[in-house]
Amino acid sequence: MPALIDIAKNSRKVKGHHPWPRAIVTADTWRLTIQKLADGAATLLGLWGDAHAVHMALLDEGPADIVVFTIECPDGNYPSVAKQHAPAMRLERTIRDLYGLKPVGLPDTRPWLDHGVWGVKHPLGSHRRSSAPPPAYAFLPAEGEGLHQIPVGPVHASIIEPGHFRFTANGETVVRLEERLGYVHKGIESLMRGASLQQAAQLAGRVSGDSTVAYAFAFSRAVEAALGIPVPPRAVWLRALMAELERLANHFGDIGAICNDASFSLLYAECGILRERILRTAYGCFGHRLMRDRIVPGGVTQDLAPDHIPDLRLLVELLRRRFPELIEIYDNTASLQDRTVATGTLSLELARQFGAGGYVGRASGRTFDARKALAYPPYDQLGFDVPVLQEGDVNARVWIRIREVEQSLKLIDQIIEALPKGAVRADLGKDRAGEGMAVVEGFRGDVLAFVRVDAEGRVARCHLRDPSWFQWPLLETVIEGNIVADFPLCNKSFNCSYSGHDL
Repeated sequence: MPALIDIAKNSRKVKGHHPWPRAIVTADTWRLTIQKLADGAATLLGLWGDAHAVHMALLDEGPADIVVFTIECPDGNYPSVAKQHAPAMRLERTIRDLYGLKPVGLPDTRPWLDHGVWGVKHPLGSHRRSSAPPPAYAFLPAEGEGLHQIPVGPVHASIIEPGHFRFTANGETVVRLEERLGYVHKGIESLMRGASLQQAAQLAGRVSGDSTVAYAFAFSRAVEAALGIPVPPRAVWLRALMAELERLANHFGDIGAICNDASFSLLYAECGILRERILRTAYGCFGHRLMRDRIVPGGVTQDLAPDHIPDLRLLVELLRRRFPELIEIYDNTASLQDRTVATGTLSLELARQFGAGGYVGRASGRTFDARKALAYPPYDQLGFDVPVLQEGDVNARVWIRIREVEQSLKLIDQIIEALPKGAVRADLGKDRAGEGMAVVEGFRGDVLAFVRVDAEGRVARCHLRDPSWFQWPLLETVIEGNIVADFPLCNKSFNCSYSGHDL
């Protein structure tokens, strides 16, 4: 079977798409690429709709080649990817909701993001008015003696985003979990249409608040690829610094929250203190605790003052001194180990099939990390390891976070030492058009951004794909056979984004 890049070369290539090729393919070639997915020869990176077309981004993890294939849909139909490759299921349901493009052979035709409250059908496509009340969502049945259902959400007891979880259980043992998401649909893809690059960058940074740096980073790199904009070296390194600070803050928050769900509040409090120190340092260095709106196309909006470098060194020193003590407590507390070890196990096969990113994939043996595999600047000049484990349980996902904290501290050391001088933002110019795509490693995994800029310098189309799209379905699988009380642990060990999913 030909390689992805060879398929692209033999198809109608789209000019002006950077840095990876995009090709318009026939239905037969589209089916050939689906077969590569089904055979495990490629990984699905993204699948999104457009006006009368569907795009599919694929990764060949061997040489780390990325190719985007487009199938035109003049009659509103295209061959379903999900018919042979389950990870595409919710993405195709979303394309149908937003654009009205029908995936022929789609096994599950229920709506996904459309809850029947928009007032229109297919808002980015045919835009038909709809006043009919939405039918009740048909959850999948489960048959067996002594089964009962437990509905949870969409409104939860804590200050978290809404999502509905439908458990089917036999006593305390979960037989099936089905998720219903889409309650925080914000219309991001619609708002992006016609937005200026400045407005679009702000929208990108608000797709998922805890990953504002990663999204702004990915969007900016996609725009820069589309328009051929060179970014000042200092800005490139400052972006990586922000990305690692964001990774640290989220990993400390997650580690503490997982322990809290196992009724061990001491580590929750201690990790919360360290997370707060990271956020305060980020505020001192970049003027915002989450560093929102600090990465934009062309560079960054705020430089790092020399008198803040000692603050960063002090933070690294504190974390290196205090964190090992917390790790020792985690590793030597029998009640914690009893709850996390062998709980919510994800197999290597499923992790690979779904292209699970971040700690979810790496805890189950999938080695992909966009910083290393794609080696985008400045990570191509930095030394770090990608921690990988095979166990795939809650405990493994905690340990991946622990090891990534250690690697982020190592990276911050290197960034501080090698931070170049100079400008931090380049001029975008005017009247430039093009298409670009970028993949950036966020704390959850790889964030994909595709953007098309029109001749007036406005966004004609933008798609932002959160790693949670491929992680949420896996959460359903890992809870099966576990007890209901272990769901909070499994859920927090994944920590999927509701907001990042509900575009």
